[in-house]
This record gives sequence, C-alpha cells and structure tokens, in this order.
Amino acid sequence: MTNIQEFTKYERARILGARALQIAMNAPLLIKISPEDLEKINYDALKIAETEFNSNILPISIKKPFPIKKQEKLKRAKEKKLSDKEIEKKEIKEEEEIVKEGEIMKLANPEDEEEGGEDTAEEE
Repeated sequence: MTNIQEFTKYERARILGARALQIAMNAPLLIKISPEDLEKINYDALKIAETEFNSNILPISIKKPFPIKKQEKLKRAKEKKLSDKEIEKKEIKEEEEIVKEGEIMKLANPEDEEEGGEDTAEEE
C-alpha cells in the first residue's frame, strides 16, 4: 500500500543526511550540475543532496511501521507545475466564487435582538 504525502521535517532531514553522506563518499551525482554551480556552493554535499531532493529524483523511500504490524511506503507527491497565467486564472476564478457565495454581514441593532435574557435570570 503506497500513500503519496509530503515528508515530515524529520524524514526530510534523514533523507538529506543519508544522501549527503553518500555524496561525501564519492557517490555519483544523480543530476548534472555545472562546475560553476558546484563552485558557488563550495562542493557542499548537503546542498547537492538538497538540490537532488527538490528535483524529485532521489530513489530513497521511507517505511513507516504501524502498531498493527502493517507498513506503508511513502513517496513524494508530484506537484503539478502551473504557469503564471494559469495561476492568475485560478485565483480570479476563486475570487469570483467567493463574491458569488459571500454573505453580507450587517451590524446588529439592539431593536432586532430578542428580549429573552431577563427570563433566564428569574428561572435560576
């Protein structure tokens, strides 16, 4: 059974640490990084691991044991990348829905309120 979820901060730290250790021990890089970019990050294994993690190509998965002796493998959710125009259209559509469904809130007038508060004090 596989669930696609975001990793917790602890899982993310574990994955990045494991991959950074592999890179520090001369494991091959999974993405092509130009020599200029490597010099900018000072060949930092953790930064390289983070770049690989953010590009969704790490073949590392997390197994979570559950109390019922059932295990699940988690895989990172693939985010659908939207262009700026698509994002703007989506936001405009959501704003229109909010305007259509929105309630008009009015201030309460003392005359509109029911006078039931005095009866409850007498009952006690």
